[in-house]
Amino acid sequence: MATYSKTQLIDDLAAELGFAKPSTKEMVDALFAKIAAKTEAGDKVNIAGFGRFDMRERSARMGRNPATGEAIQIAASRSIGFKASKGKA
Repeated sequence: MATYSKTQLIDDLAAELGFAKPSTKEMVDALFAKIAAKTEAGDKVNIAGFGRFDMRERSARMGRNPATGEAIQIAASRSIGFKASKGKA
């Protein structure tokens, strides 16, 4: 399975839409920044036909260092989550 990078996305969008690559990069960066800002503020970002972004919180928990087997405390954390919308059948 191949990996599709942000650079490849920008290149493909620029070619398909006829925009210059720097302008396309600005648009893609602005889109990602807006999604991150809205989810950080607690909003859900729903893009119909694509998916939903939201902020997910993980509580603090105990873990284990795989190298030593020592028990460690893992701090609580927050991260952006994504759920893909249902595909068309």
